[in-house]
Amino acid sequence: MAAAIAPLIAGTLAVSPAGGAAAQDAESRGTAIAARRAAAEGIDFGDCHPAERLPAAVRCGTVDVPLDYAEPDGRRIALTVSRVPATGEPERYQGAFVYNPGGPGASSMYFPLAGTLPEWKRIARAYDLVGYAPRGVARSAPLSCQDPKEYLKAPTQSPVHPSPAEKRERRAAAKAYADGCARTMGPALRHYTSLNNARDLDVLRAALGQPRLTFMGASYGTYFGALYATLFPSHVRRMVFDSAVDPAREKIWYRSNLAQSLAFESRWADFRAWAARHDKTFGLGTTPEAVAESYERARARLAVTPAGGVVGPGQLQSAFLGTAYYDDYWQPRARALSEYLRGDEEPLIAQAAPRPGGAKDAENSNAVYTAVECNDAPWPTDWEVWDRDNTELARQAPFETWDNVWANLPCAYWSAPRQRPLEVRTKRGALPPVLILAAERDAATPYAGARELARRLKGAVLITEEDAGTHGIGGGPNGCVNAHLENYLLRGQTPVRRAACAPHPEPDPVSLDRSAARPKPPHNV
Repeated sequence: MAAAIAPLIAGTLAVSPAGGAAAQDAESRGTAIAARRAAAEGIDFGDCHPAERLPAAVRCGTVDVPLDYAEPDGRRIALTVSRVPATGEPERYQGAFVYNPGGPGASSMYFPLAGTLPEWKRIARAYDLVGYAPRGVARSAPLSCQDPKEYLKAPTQSPVHPSPAEKRERRAAAKAYADGCARTMGPALRHYTSLNNARDLDVLRAALGQPRLTFMGASYGTYFGALYATLFPSHVRRMVFDSAVDPAREKIWYRSNLAQSLAFESRWADFRAWAARHDKTFGLGTTPEAVAESYERARARLAVTPAGGVVGPGQLQSAFLGTAYYDDYWQPRARALSEYLRGDEEPLIAQAAPRPGGAKDAENSNAVYTAVECNDAPWPTDWEVWDRDNTELARQAPFETWDNVWANLPCAYWSAPRQRPLEVRTKRGALPPVLILAAERDAATPYAGARELARRLKGAVLITEEDAGTHGIGGGPNGCVNAHLENYLLRGQTPVRRAACAPHPEPDPVSLDRSAARPKPPHNV
């Protein structure tokens, strides 16, 4: 691992000037101006746009934010917002609770519906549940870099150890994608960043009439939540960081993706060990190695004859990457693989085939993911650096390494200016106690990131689900984790420094498919 994430060769990072103190001061002033304006205007909640596909109980509106916070009176963009008011007694009302599910590129417009779930009902009694689409996402000044039909083109290959010719083809595709982002968005592209997502969050806070923010971010949402805590510590009421990104500036974002690929290998092994323990149900093999051989047989067969003409090795790998995010996927994915190898390809097609109706949303999410990560930080511009680091890493972690490269490689050819990441850190006493939730074997955001965030946000409390790896654990199946979450949100109570929860039960190999309740992860974070 150490060799794979060694310091990059000098001169291979593309970085723009940070803009200096004057630029940062201008953006700070612009944020304050925008927040005052939003507080005066508020949000006019009414019927949701049909595109949101939300029930009538959810009300929607918009909040205007500056495209460029250094020019708060210049171009503004509208972010869509959703809300369901608190259902409890007025005397127990605690204000608005804003949620972001991560990405970059994911929307939480659906979040107010969480109040109907048993795990969230008590929280929904005390808080207005508020979701929103961050800048670039869905109808919030949407980004696009490619024809959506081309983005979901299938079937595709997914070689574990790509040949020089395959690498050349992928490099050309990455450059074309980066060029498409620049061509479509023009000068506005540079303003889609994590720092601006944090500033937008403060404007949303003001528009909701909240003097201080109650916020929960999952995955990538923890990163710009940490930026928010650094920039606006006095504006924080309560914050929950669920499955934390490592906020160390040198990890954003190239090195964090290397660490992530390594962690995915361990989580892929967890799934294979579980499938092997249930060989009587699935028939994939009695050891993790035998399950891997079954998977490789399917990959080889799909490379020759794609299932349904659209599920090739690339779609197979994408579907099984879900097992490294959520163990909800273990049973349906194992069942689909088993049935495919026995001659029935329909379950695999149902779970892995691209959905043409979702092409626009999928491409939009990927465009935002790419723009934010490429804008946020320096990236290597020398292909030899990418090739060296990931060729070595793939020897240890073949499952996700090269697909992770292809997802991020447009950043090597990015034309917009790069930022230097903000140093995430707060002084003791500057920030109210905040809660960090983390699963010990999380692959998408490895556990070391949660520990690093806890060190940097003074007074933070870390809750660990031990020997578990589901990504995003708040409001999930672990009653211990949910008790800590409720105690914090409803009563402001936390353990002194840290606490541990036993893992939630492993999936039942013969249970009904419950994965439909959890969206497929659109990105790598």
